[in-house]
Amino acid sequence: MQKQKTRLPEMTLVGLTARTNNKNEMNPETSKIAELAGLYWDNQLANNIQHRAKLGITYAVYTDFESDENGEYTYFIGEMVESLLNQDLEKFKTITIPASSYQKFSTEPGKMPEVVISAWQEIWTMRESDFGGKRRYVADFEIYDQRAADSNNTVVDIYIGIEE
Repeated sequence: MQKQKTRLPEMTLVGLTARTNNKNEMNPETSKIAELAGLYWDNQLANNIQHRAKLGITYAVYTDFESDENGEYTYFIGEMVESLLNQDLEKFKTITIPASSYQKFSTEPGKMPEVVISAWQEIWTMRESDFGGKRRYVADFEIYDQRAADSNNTVVDIYIGIEE
């Protein structure tokens, strides 16, 4: 994976959420992420989000960490918005990711979901020095853009929040 340290401004997102943990995600019977992502993509829910800031770019966010990668967290899938005005807040949730520094990892092209699973498995083995700072566990996320259109040849950017 290629990596690059970067800083991003605050982002407001609208989408769907589920509370889970990595242990449950390893078991198809208790996994929530695949089901929620499938609901989002299959029903083209992005089209129901108002004031989208970057059309065609979906954020999959891991936030509200109980502790670290071994604890509970909230999984979010949705889009960045410029305004919360007229959003369907009965159907969707909102989250705000604070401005932060990140280590950005870009995957090599691969088949979904294996390319993302493999990338996370590699990230989980990394040390602080590999991230260029201590992990914050505030919000880590994947970005799905035009490079994810072909599920057999997907490239995903993964942002890991680090202390400045």
